[in-house]
Amino acid sequence: MKRFFLTGVTAVAVLLVSSTAAWAQQWPSRAIKMVVPFAAGGSVDVTARILAKGLGPRLGQAVIVENRAGAAGIPGTEYVVKSPPDGYTVVLASAGIVSIGPYLYKNMPFDPIKDLAPVTPVVDGVNVLVVRPDSPATSVQKFTELAKAQPGKLNFGSSGVGASDDMATELFMVMTGTKMLNIPYKGGGPAMVDLIAGHTDFMFSAVAPAIGQIQAGHLRALGVTSSERLEALPDVPTIAQAGVAGYDSVAWYGLFAPRGTPADVVDRINKETAAVLKDPEVRKQLVDAGLLPHVSTPQAFAAYIQNDATKWGDVVRKNGIKVE
Repeated sequence: MKRFFLTGVTAVAVLLVSSTAAWAQQWPSRAIKMVVPFAAGGSVDVTARILAKGLGPRLGQAVIVENRAGAAGIPGTEYVVKSPPDGYTVVLASAGIVSIGPYLYKNMPFDPIKDLAPVTPVVDGVNVLVVRPDSPATSVQKFTELAKAQPGKLNFGSSGVGASDDMATELFMVMTGTKMLNIPYKGGGPAMVDLIAGHTDFMFSAVAPAIGQIQAGHLRALGVTSSERLEALPDVPTIAQAGVAGYDSVAWYGLFAPRGTPADVVDRINKETAAVLKDPEVRKQLVDAGLLPHVSTPQAFAAYIQNDATKWGDVVRKNGIKVE
């Protein structure tokens, strides 16, 4: 009787594994939704649309980008956390949500580490310090002098407290001994509109939405946050080169699925994303937007996130950054 029971259990287990494998092989059979938890026009949105265009043909189904902006990307990401773990809903999330959010929000409605399945990083995003052309700040050094002369007076738009643009600014303030006021928006796009309109004084904008405004003369670029100059903005020095020694702030954007999504599906999305990012035309589009392609395995990405969370958790604690 015992042998019969064990044989039955084994048969059921084999059947379940076989059924899951067969289901994964049939995936995808309909369109896939890629959620961007920020407003259209920002760097995450630009990345998602470039990636979705390349993924669609490789997966044999449309990949539809859906913007769910607000509250530093938390509601849009929560929507994916609560979606069925069937591979048909993913999110392009930022380090601000996954690595930094848990240290900023006491009542965060989900745990990014436990509730999301890492698929792959997609790009490393660089920010650029920009001001309007009429600003007296014509260099990073003069901008720093201006900020020191008016502590707490200069204000900046950001994608939200803890977002990559905010953290780039927070790091700048710590390293220069300055104090400036953060005005959070639903995304980088709306924040830039208000900067150009004169409602804010400066911004550590993602490079992608800023390049066109810089080239059109609507904004002046003072420095980029990476350790090396960008191909997209070769004449703009790094902030470290411009006088803030050791400054380096680069954020990542990565794909996640709801926890429990079949490993075969996660691996397939990972594989096809890597193939898309190897395409020379896709790479050029991203690099021209100041975005550096970056892929790894789901396992390596998970380990990277753990280290990144520890790093930014220390920054949040040391700087006393709080969500009001």
